Amino acid sequence: MKEFFLNVTRYPRYLIAFGLGVANSVFEPLAARGRNPVTAVALIGAAISGLLSLVLVLRAMVTVQPVA
Repeated sequence: MKEFFLNVTRYPRYLIAFGLGVANSVFEPLAARGRNPVTAVALIGAAISGLLSLVLVLRAMVTVQPVA
């Protein structure tokens, strides 16, 4: 039973390490490209557009519409 709980305690650490690794591999090239002003503006615009799209989609999914 001790071995079972030891394995269960490893999963959160693995999830955190995996998430940080994915974030690092995504944001490191973007940070390197952000030195060019034109690319930096495009990256900021893409980030704002993506967040706005996510907010609008989630709001449409959660909002209850009255039946006509």
